[in-house]
Amino acid sequence: MANTKSAIKNNRKTIARTLHNRSRKTRIKTLAKKVAALAADGSDKEALKAAAIDYVSAMDKAAKTNLVHNNKASRAKASVAKYIAG
Repeated sequence: MANTKSAIKNNRKTIARTLHNRSRKTRIKTLAKKVAALAADGSDKEALKAAAIDYVSAMDKAAKTNLVHNNKASRAKASVAKYIAG
């Protein structure tokens, strides 16, 4: 249990940040599944491209704020580019 005012405030901030980050990570995972499903289906190239743009944008923003590692974002973007290319 926190003993000082600053420690109590830091606990509150940590809880708020955790909730925010969890929702962002969940959104990224959902977008990744959507891209993978569209790539596996292979019928609608325009929908795949739109979903890929959303996913890449979300990964860039997450990497910029250190929610995910920069290399993980790069790998994800490269794999999405492979889906689109072929």
